[in-house]
Amino acid sequence: MSPTHLLFTLALLTLTGFYLGRRKAFGLCSKAGGPKVLHSRPTYYGALTALWCALPAMIVFVFWLGFESSVITHIMILDLDQEIQGLPPDRLNLIVNDIRNLVNGNIVGGTISPAIRATADHYQTLRATSHAAVSVLVVSLAIAGILWVWTRISPALRARNHVEAMIKIVLIACSILAVFTTIGIVFSVLYEAVRFFKVIPLNEFLLGLEWSPQMAIRADQVGSSGAFGAIPVFMGTLLISAIAMCVAVPIGLMSAIYLSEYAGKGFRNIAKPLLEILAGIPTVVYGFFAGLVVAPAIRNAGSSLGLAVSSESALAAGLVMGIMIIPFVSSLSDDVINAVPQSLRDGAYGLGSTRSETIIRVVLPAALPGIVGGVLLAVSRAIGEIMIVVMAAGLSANLTLNPLKTVTTVTVQIVTLLVGDQEFDSPKTLAAFALGLMLFMVTLILNVIALVVVRKYREQYE
Repeated sequence: MSPTHLLFTLALLTLTGFYLGRRKAFGLCSKAGGPKVLHSRPTYYGALTALWCALPAMIVFVFWLGFESSVITHIMILDLDQEIQGLPPDRLNLIVNDIRNLVNGNIVGGTISPAIRATADHYQTLRATSHAAVSVLVVSLAIAGILWVWTRISPALRARNHVEAMIKIVLIACSILAVFTTIGIVFSVLYEAVRFFKVIPLNEFLLGLEWSPQMAIRADQVGSSGAFGAIPVFMGTLLISAIAMCVAVPIGLMSAIYLSEYAGKGFRNIAKPLLEILAGIPTVVYGFFAGLVVAPAIRNAGSSLGLAVSSESALAAGLVMGIMIIPFVSSLSDDVINAVPQSLRDGAYGLGSTRSETIIRVVLPAALPGIVGGVLLAVSRAIGEIMIVVMAAGLSANLTLNPLKTVTTVTVQIVTLLVGDQEFDSPKTLAAFALGLMLFMVTLILNVIALVVVRKYREQYE
């Protein structure tokens, strides 16, 4: 049974368990004179049966899914000849990949020897055996879970308490999984970044003023400088993000204040959804708009004023990116401003404050934590944007603060470095992880600053 069919079967068994548990609870009600004899409602008995059916089986299935490939590969390698087992890890991985491609029906490089074909047949047999074993185990656990709970359903069974306890365990497990996933991502990026810094010194990466990551594959190759100074890339990121925030924050915040404090209900019900439509437009459409409309308009305006404007500029990308992230600021700010208690406004009006004074001195400080959160979300969105930058700002890593020049950003360079035929161990490819690590550090610092601001102003209203 394939994993998809197994999951479908498990879902059917879970629904069956819910039906059986609930039905038995109703049967007890009818025999004992009503639902009041039960500790919990019949739905909880069905939910308890379904949980005991699904959870143990899912845990076994997830562990099997995580370790099946490595276990089968290890057994398969032991089946290979001693000469092949003694090959270097990279050569051995190529042979293992050829065997997997042969099993999956993909194209295999080179000629396949009879020994490799026999190993592929063994691999297929191991995988079929593994699927059959886990199918029997998972289905058996699911049925056993149903029977175990079904036989214990009685008026004294505290089904609701058991269900709530199991749901709490599931929530804790999800939280732990999210935390460990984050830690795993950080360590995976850190590991590759350390490999990069063994080749390129950290001070050269952080303080270098030239970014040209093309490495020579051959000794006689020209046009490859191999310069890894990250300052031009981060300067371009900060320049475009600053322009975007200069557009998004004032317009988004003012829109939120008007919609929440001044606009009528009818106008608000029309304007707010229209404003939020901006967040649903694909970024490639914004990129087309920036490259075909905004960038030529800026270039023509600059030429009429005698300014030298590049065909692709940071200003064009920043303006369109700012328009794109306006809903992030306006929608979140509008929600937090509306969440400010009306009693604060009434108190300010009672002391003789005008509407504008109430907004500036009472509403905005009370809503500041949420507003800062919305702005921070918008900054993260601006830093991570790729498509608009590629289509409107270009790919050249120029060290400049002139918004009329071509620049690039960190995320664009990460994508560029990971595309192509370069070896994974080359400094050019590993530089993407170093840039990702630095970007993570910058984002972390921004989050810390935002938390400090939020805590400082939140204390005044507690």
